[in-house]
Amino acid sequence: MSDSLLGLDEPPQPRDSVYRVLARKYRPQTFAELIGQDAMVQTLGNAIRRDRLAHAFLLTGVRGVGKTSTARLIAKALNCIGPDGQGGPTIDPCGVCEPCRAIAEGRHIDVIEMDAASHTGVDDVREIIDASRYSAVSARYKIYIIDEVHMLSKNAFNALLKTLEEPPGHVKFLFATTEVQKVPVTVLSRCQRFDLRRIPAEKLAAHFGEVVEKEGAEAEPEALAMIARAAEGSARDGLSILDQAIAHAGMEGGAVTADAVRDMLGLSDRNAIRDLFDRIIAADAPGALAGLRGQYDLGVDPQAVLKSLLETVHRVTLAKLGNEVIPGQAEEERAALVEWAAKLGFPALHRLWQLLLKGHDEVIRAALPIEACEMALLRVIHASSLPDPGELARKIAEGAPMGGPAPAATPAAPAEPPAPRNMAEVVERLVAAHEEHLAARVRNLVRPIRLEEPVVEVSSQGIPADLVHDFESALRRVLGKRWSLRVTDAPGQPTLNEERAAQEAAERDAVLKSPVVAAALEAFPDAELIGWTRDNRRFG
Repeated sequence: MSDSLLGLDEPPQPRDSVYRVLARKYRPQTFAELIGQDAMVQTLGNAIRRDRLAHAFLLTGVRGVGKTSTARLIAKALNCIGPDGQGGPTIDPCGVCEPCRAIAEGRHIDVIEMDAASHTGVDDVREIIDASRYSAVSARYKIYIIDEVHMLSKNAFNALLKTLEEPPGHVKFLFATTEVQKVPVTVLSRCQRFDLRRIPAEKLAAHFGEVVEKEGAEAEPEALAMIARAAEGSARDGLSILDQAIAHAGMEGGAVTADAVRDMLGLSDRNAIRDLFDRIIAADAPGALAGLRGQYDLGVDPQAVLKSLLETVHRVTLAKLGNEVIPGQAEEERAALVEWAAKLGFPALHRLWQLLLKGHDEVIRAALPIEACEMALLRVIHASSLPDPGELARKIAEGAPMGGPAPAATPAAPAEPPAPRNMAEVVERLVAAHEEHLAARVRNLVRPIRLEEPVVEVSSQGIPADLVHDFESALRRVLGKRWSLRVTDAPGQPTLNEERAAQEAAERDAVLKSPVVAAALEAFPDAELIGWTRDNRRFG
């Protein structure tokens, strides 16, 4: 077998002579250090403890989630002999025995790593097949780690199939790939597959905090959260960004700050994006274009501005649904999301999302990106001033005029409408204001507690978060701005629909017990009460 397969083509270097980047320095050496892959670790641990080890493993996932690191950890786990030299396979390799240290340093003769991107041919695979027939030199298992296995040629895969299906007992294959869909099904069916997940941003931020502390540096929590979000689930990408940020902070003589990370990554300033979003929903075209140009002059890519606006719309939608805020979110941003969520309905948010997404795609392909971005924002602003499609359909159904000059004056609504006395009257006001869908939801889901002007108090039992926002907004539109909705944990009264069902059941019971109906049912046992009228007790 060639030296390149054995990893012997690089001359040894003194450990302390070359700086190691953070992504290599903090590569996990135990399964406990492997973050975000708890399900896989548990499965592997159970397999090792029960001696149910597969002969081939396929590790798949996006870049930087730990595929190659996991393969090396599995190699250590299978070949560890413990500090006393008497141990067996374990999910917690000791890290001090000779096999553990040799595998960690990449010099174990029985753990062969091959990069399929540079060894794609059938001849490279034949070397593995021929060598796999011989027992391990000093380890319990001879292990082949093939990275980016999807890049092997079709002939190379075919040559590997027989050995992969019935390998010698002393051989284990560990494959890693970012594009599992390119691996032939015949290979997939012969492997035990593990899908490594993207690492959640909050776990990445916590991990980066530990790394910063070990490096003797300092970093703002918001800066770490920004790096974690920019990493998109990849620990390696995040550590590379952190490495650069620490170097930048060292040159400036201070901690890693959110502003420095934002400048380094070319991210849009959150305050500027909030101001831009405010101007868009307020249909302030000149102000929105000035804000966009200001970001562009600072070096922010127009595509990044639209991406930040899309993220804002998404977060507003989640806030409207009552979802928790993201880690590292500033208090002023949280307050802005709550305000926008109360102001914007779901149809408006969906329309904003579609328009911004279309603009984002146009900017990617545009010959003039900033001009395309300006036109996209103007289209969004113009659309925000158009009537809601549902409102437009209602006006058409009512025969209201759709065009022409606006009337000289619109009759003002009464400043002090009579206060409703109960929830039934509140629902009647909603129906009169053409809020039929909301009225139906209130009848079905809202349990009133009390109504004392100007507060409607209801129970939190069974009421969705979006209904709370929509109901309170409708109350202020229909009854006046001073009215508010209060939601408490008290059990509340039955809903209006439950009250009506109970009343109808009571009336039916009274009808069945009346002498005339009772006598009729006795005379005609097969008869059935199908209806009645309340006036004069006439029955059907």
